[in-house]
Amino acid sequence: MLVAATRLMQDGTIPSITAVAEEADVSRATAYRYFPTQAALVHAVVDEALGPILDWHSKSGDALERTRSLLSTSIPRIEDYEATFRAALKHSLDQWAMRNAGVEMSEPAFTRGHRVSLLRDAVSPLTDRISDSSRERLAQALSLLFGIEALVILKDIWGIDGGEAKDVILWAAELLVTAASASEV
Repeated sequence: MLVAATRLMQDGTIPSITAVAEEADVSRATAYRYFPTQAALVHAVVDEALGPILDWHSKSGDALERTRSLLSTSIPRIEDYEATFRAALKHSLDQWAMRNAGVEMSEPAFTRGHRVSLLRDAVSPLTDRISDSSRERLAQALSLLFGIEALVILKDIWGIDGGEAKDVILWAAELLVTAASASEV
């Protein structure tokens, strides 16, 4: 069912659980047992698409090297599953709009946040060089470069391709880490 759901999301939409059941040739009851809500479905597909990003780890003691490694691992994977991540972003934005409009939600909010722990890990070598608040601020700033949002901006607004987008993201990340590393505790 996860393969079927991923295939449907790669078409750029978030399928209903019924559509996933039909695509996977299983009963609706079976599909709902695995994915009780559309948010659960999206979470499962996004986690599957993230794949090696969630397994990323670096033994390097250099924050810049770790950050480059994380982004170099994640950007191609996010681009490979771009339609899935765009659909998940749309789902998150739609839920936000509904909550803001006071619409009662029938399912839990779709939350995202894998980037937080990954980016904290990437900048952890700076623990003895900069304050905790500066390291946290750096991870927060790097989160602007990590994920589908950066690709949406660079591709859709700037009109650049994936390779150029990766270069811009790595360049900006290097500037942020270098500037933060130069600051005092």
